[in-house]
Amino acid sequence: MGFFQKLKEKVTQQVDKVTEQVEKASERISEAVSTAVEKTTEAVKTAIGFEKIKEGLSKTRKSFVDKLQSVLRVGRKIDDDLIDEIEEILITADIGVDTTDQIIKNLRMRVKKEGFENAEDLYALLKDEIKDILIKSPSSSLDAVYDTTEKPHVILVIGVNGVGKTTTIGKLAYNYRQAGKSVIIGAADTFRAAANEQLEIWAERADVEIIQQKQGADPAAVAYDTLNAAINREKEVVIIDTAGRLHNKTNLMAELEKISRVMKKLKENAPSDVFLVLDATTGQNAIQQAKEFMKVAGITGIVLTKLDGTAKGGVVIPIANELKIPVRYIGVGEKIDDLQAFVPEQFIDALFEDKSKTIEIKEED
Repeated sequence: MGFFQKLKEKVTQQVDKVTEQVEKASERISEAVSTAVEKTTEAVKTAIGFEKIKEGLSKTRKSFVDKLQSVLRVGRKIDDDLIDEIEEILITADIGVDTTDQIIKNLRMRVKKEGFENAEDLYALLKDEIKDILIKSPSSSLDAVYDTTEKPHVILVIGVNGVGKTTTIGKLAYNYRQAGKSVIIGAADTFRAAANEQLEIWAERADVEIIQQKQGADPAAVAYDTLNAAINREKEVVIIDTAGRLHNKTNLMAELEKISRVMKKLKENAPSDVFLVLDATTGQNAIQQAKEFMKVAGITGIVLTKLDGTAKGGVVIPIANELKIPVRYIGVGEKIDDLQAFVPEQFIDALFEDKSKTIEIKEED
């Protein structure tokens, strides 16, 4: 082999080696950029979600936080009268007697143990105690909210009429669609007039399929047809609406049992979830509703709606603490993207968010 041929081969090998290194470097850069974009996108979504929650809790925050700040003023010392005033504020914020007792008991213990004397110190302590309650509740140990490991993931949605059940189903379907999941809705509330039409409108908004029959049809048949269609069309998520009747618990229990029974013919562990929708504006009555539904259904999650329309948002705390059922989603507005996954830390930060601004204004005055 001649000198020039050897030189050519050597140069070719070097070029091939450099080309391979460049390609690998390019792949690494591409992966890094892709990862950075994904993280940025997720961070933006989280920030938007937090702003929605913060805005949705504005009425609760204004009532609850403003009252707290009025008693935790600078210069006041901690005494029994102050603790009693805080207790009253917690109860009137729909945090409930039992959960309030727990918070106050822990507050007294920390004040005594850690030697706090000034009233303004109690603000941070209260935030810590409420956050601790939510973090220790089932609401903080959920899997990825829109992850569906088994398909189709079947969600049965229950709740009395007027709590926002239909809109919740539409918004939940939209959230799953935005997460890249294929969704189908079953209109099994065949008892209420216009229920199908309302659900059909929300299905169209969410851009998902809907299975329905005429009013008065057997709800279990609708649920069966929906799940059957989901399996045949390889849908990932099934959301089943149900009638909102609690006044006749025997009939409701029989209906829910029948729906579950016929779906199990197609999918052994159906339904995967049973979500109870509650109206936050009803305050403590929402807890009583939940207790009644717990007698007739195996609830796996709670959706709390209409938080933006009430100062009773504190009811989230006793629901998470006393019922031992995860709060899965909260409704903070009327738009289709206003159903937010419930994240305890995010909720607390949004609830207590405006404290420093208010104190600064008071000090300037």
